[in-house]
Amino acid sequence: MNSVYLLGTGDCSIQDIKMILDADLILDVEPALKLKLQQQRTKLEAILDESDQAIYGINTGFGALCNTIIADDKLNELQSNLVRSHACGFGALVPIPTVRLILLLKIICLCKGYSAVRWELIEFLIQLFNQKITPLIPEMGSLGASGDLAPLAHLSLPCIGEGILNYDSNEYSSFDLLSKLNIPIPYLRAKEGLALLNGTQYSLALLFAAWDSAERSYHNSNLNVALSMEAFNCNSGFLHPKIHEIRKQAGQIHAANEISIWLDGSDLNSRDQKSVQDPYSFRCSPQVHGASYDAIRYCKSIIENEINSVTDNPLMLSETEIVSGGNFHAQPLALASDFLCLAVAELANISERRLYQLVCGLRGLPDFLTSEAGLNSGYMIVQYAAAAAVSLNKQYCSPSSIDSIISSKGQEDHVSMAANAGIRCNKVTQQTEMVLAMEWLTATRAMHFRPHYKTGAALKNLIAKFQEIVPFQAEDHIPSLYYQKSIDFLKTIAH
Repeated sequence: MNSVYLLGTGDCSIQDIKMILDADLILDVEPALKLKLQQQRTKLEAILDESDQAIYGINTGFGALCNTIIADDKLNELQSNLVRSHACGFGALVPIPTVRLILLLKIICLCKGYSAVRWELIEFLIQLFNQKITPLIPEMGSLGASGDLAPLAHLSLPCIGEGILNYDSNEYSSFDLLSKLNIPIPYLRAKEGLALLNGTQYSLALLFAAWDSAERSYHNSNLNVALSMEAFNCNSGFLHPKIHEIRKQAGQIHAANEISIWLDGSDLNSRDQKSVQDPYSFRCSPQVHGASYDAIRYCKSIIENEINSVTDNPLMLSETEIVSGGNFHAQPLALASDFLCLAVAELANISERRLYQLVCGLRGLPDFLTSEAGLNSGYMIVQYAAAAAVSLNKQYCSPSSIDSIISSKGQEDHVSMAANAGIRCNKVTQQTEMVLAMEWLTATRAMHFRPHYKTGAALKNLIAKFQEIVPFQAEDHIPSLYYQKSIDFLKTIAH
């Protein structure tokens, strides 16, 4: 039986989110929070009953139609029409794990109480999450302002019994599956459609997924440097702690220390035929990796803040105040996603340069890491493939946050493009994982030609484990067969 995670009035950390998803925890809500949510809804309904004022999105139209007053008997229909009309996304489907993350983030946001939706609606979303019933969401369609409208509309369609759901690896119409499972459809009442669609949960989920991959890639980059240094017979003087201490950059200090730990127990410094200085891709790796790590940590702080943010509009701030604002604008996420793109792309850039050095026939290594160069091409084209990946990464790094397109008749005249930034960022992180796997695959092959070198126990153990999965092959073979195995292996390493 799955353990339960209780949502309360406190904040959720990144580790909480990862634990909920990775351990398949069941969501529930503390009784005190449930009562608070119910009281908030009661207060909202009292305001609606007693006031004849126009309140955006509750008794008015949306966007440029904000001054169009909606009759009281049409308010529920207004919310359903909003969800239905905004479900206009397109493109590839968002991966199921990411959709589950979006759903979880939306639940957390609604549980803050400022959206004042019914408890029945939150309970329905929790049921979807707990039973792994996942709406299908196309990846394109958000401008990253007014909320991630199109993606969140697709997420919300089941609330009115529409849309397509994934359940147990099969696809069903929402109405049919929910009826089959005896899950009551909540439908929507005043303000609820808007509360579901307003928010940054899609852009945040994309940034979260990219950040998770980026942090892992940073640590694997330091591991790769250590192994490539061993294979290339580098001078480790550049790792001297004092060098990094006097630079005063925290990420650089962290990177140099982590690389040094992997080299502990190596005979690197006692080997003959040392170069006085090594290429920058080795010697400047703490500076480059460390700068990326500082950016990754900045993005983590933005993510952790946004997990616990209220990004709806309008917001019920007190018993008498319902105020319109702009918390749905995803500019912090857009800038962070663009920054993360650059930081992760640099990890791939410098990794490919080390791979290049390893296959060039330098420092006693054979050309392209094959004993019969000419008859065999060895890993010549592995470097080509890595170069293609880093080149495409550079093209993906053109910033999205600098762009804006006027929409909704000029009412929404500045948008963040955070979702587009997140989509690109995930492409860059995926390709960076691939380049790092290529370097790892190449460096372990290079070590075959260094039989007398002594590596430290930790690194030696990893090489031995990897060679059980990918044994050395002297003759030409198909390297791409081992890329995914290398990626999967690197994911298992604890840092």
